[in-house]
Amino acid sequence: MLFTVFAIIIDDLLFRPFVTLVETLHTLALDELYDIDALEDELKENRLLYELGERSETEYERRKADIEADLEIAREVHEELMSGRVEVRS
Repeated sequence: MLFTVFAIIIDDLLFRPFVTLVETLHTLALDELYDIDALEDELKENRLLYELGERSETEYERRKADIEADLEIAREVHEELMSGRVEVRS
């Protein structure tokens, strides 16, 4: 009985705050790594550079495809973050 109470206290005081902190840091890291606004800005910049003639059509199309792929992944990650289904995989 005493051991159970002690285990619950240890869990509540030491373990849960640590897990909460790690989950918060993980969410912030994913949010920063998959920044939708930054990727959308990058798409706009790519288009502007193409329109100004500072980027060839080939480079524009290649870069646009890369950014759009990254943007799709970022949106999926954010959707999972909002639903709470994010898993850490190694």
